[in-house]
Amino acid sequence: MHLRRVRAGGQIMLQVRDRAEWTTFAPVASGRTSAAITPPSAADLVAFLAAPADARRAIVHAATTNGAGSARIDAVLLPFAPRSFRDFMLYERHARDAARGFVRAFHPRLRPLIAGYEALTRTTFPALRPSRLWYREPIYYMGNHLAFITDGHVVIPSYTAALDYELEIGCVLARGLLNASPQQAEAAIGGFVVVNDFSARDVQLREMRSGFGPQKSKHFCNGMSAVVATADEVLPRCNSLRGFVRINGELVAEPAAAGARWSFGELLAHASRCERLYPGELFASGTLPGGSGIETGRLLAPGDLIEIGIDHIGSLTHRVVAQQDEGHEDHRPI
Repeated sequence: MHLRRVRAGGQIMLQVRDRAEWTTFAPVASGRTSAAITPPSAADLVAFLAAPADARRAIVHAATTNGAGSARIDAVLLPFAPRSFRDFMLYERHARDAARGFVRAFHPRLRPLIAGYEALTRTTFPALRPSRLWYREPIYYMGNHLAFITDGHVVIPSYTAALDYELEIGCVLARGLLNASPQQAEAAIGGFVVVNDFSARDVQLREMRSGFGPQKSKHFCNGMSAVVATADEVLPRCNSLRGFVRINGELVAEPAAAGARWSFGELLAHASRCERLYPGELFASGTLPGGSGIETGRLLAPGDLIEIGIDHIGSLTHRVVAQQDEGHEDHRPI
């Protein structure tokens, strides 16, 4: 099941996609809910995801049968407002290739030294590998959950000359967790979204040296697909998902989700250790290998149209605008 949240006729509504058509099935903001919908399923998309799969299907069937049908859409909204955002790093290949990209972009004089070492030893240069902790447990940083936008414009911060994109898989909790097993954690996932973790790479390089992790390099903006795919749509094929990156219509990468160090159940179980997690919290996989410009050597510039997507989940599109052009609303449709 694929879902989205829209504004139609002054109300916020939920819609479900059946093949290529979107059908409205639940007004969720005005308090005037369909007789077929009962709280908390009518409250918001996350609450709807918390309902059992058969109950969700029955709600959609009843609402559409009762004539909810389609409605004139004024705006497609963020599917939910994340209660928090944790961004993991699940892919060793991305970590190594991104490290090579940082060297290429910011320390080109080191490239011959690294190439010579790797030619002699036939191993990866030590500084390009993830930290030892990465091999022992899932690692993540806390992002800015208030900075999410869906399709529209992204403004380049005035303090960076190296704006990058990052194609990631995000999952949202439908039920709370505490000291969960991986199996319990996986069962609490409500749905999946596409995440674009925009990054100011030159600023990130300085901030990571501080020992405090990313700050202004990450917190200015994140993208989330307007569409949520329910967990049963994605989890059975999670390791075979494939994505795409297009810049100005040109296909620049086709990342794949295979090869993650940890499963979503494992990363959620780790996050829930002695820490209560709540419905609506968002967790991301970190960049799929090949899913960032620092890896491919193609960072973003004003005027670029960046499109990313993942099969069976959704897609996300942004036009990049310079700081002085910031008359655009971030959520304004393209």
